[in-house]
Amino acid sequence: MTAAGVRATARIGARDDGRGGTSLPVLEGEGPLALRRTRASGSEARVMLVGAMSGPLGGDHFTVEATVAAGARLHVGSAAATIALPGQAKGEARYDVLLDVAAGGELRWLPEQLISAGGSELYVSTRIDLEPGARLVFREEQVLGRVGEEPGRLTSRLTLRIGGRAVLDQELACGPGAPGGWDGPAVLGGHRALGQLVVVRPEFEREPVRARLLGESAALTPLAGAAALVTALAPDALLLRRVLDEALSSLG
Repeated sequence: MTAAGVRATARIGARDDGRGGTSLPVLEGEGPLALRRTRASGSEARVMLVGAMSGPLGGDHFTVEATVAAGARLHVGSAAATIALPGQAKGEARYDVLLDVAAGGELRWLPEQLISAGGSELYVSTRIDLEPGARLVFREEQVLGRVGEEPGRLTSRLTLRIGGRAVLDQELACGPGAPGGWDGPAVLGGHRALGQLVVVRPEFEREPVRARLLGESAALTPLAGAAALVTALAPDALLLRRVLDEALSSLG
């Protein structure tokens, strides 16, 4: 911890153990980013990210890295929601997520939601790099404000590259100080929960998904490189999760 806030990094490395399972030669967490291996499911290793402290707070910089080698299967979740809070240190907090999956590897990234509490400032950056032939399920859920409060300032950028080619690069800013119109009908339309689901499967190369609406406030969009994107809005986190779960089930 410094005067500018807490710096912490968590690293996960998964590889084929040669016996039909997945080993975790790298499982390291610092300070507020604790990692716990949980009961495996078949050949899939499971890891839980456990927040050991409140945060991120103003001035904090958290980084989570996950690398999945060929033949390995990794599922990453979190024990509870992440809450961005105002802190004593000035300036925005940062939360970086760096994910790399080799050909023949599979990553399911399914943490709980991120809540942007009133007065907080957080920049979230997620960079996903896949080799052709990798498989991915990535879920991101954000809730603007706790019950009865206005949200903090939240900026989120998601970048997906497959074989070094960018197939998705988007950024959204919400809350006080964000560009005008973020809460208007063209963006959030008054909703306070927003999420997306990125699914990458080699079979989508042969049979791309069909673009379609998934209810009133969700849509499925095909992307290049065997990928599909679901974007959704909802009045609360519970309904948002239901929409994203149904979307994932519809993809088979």
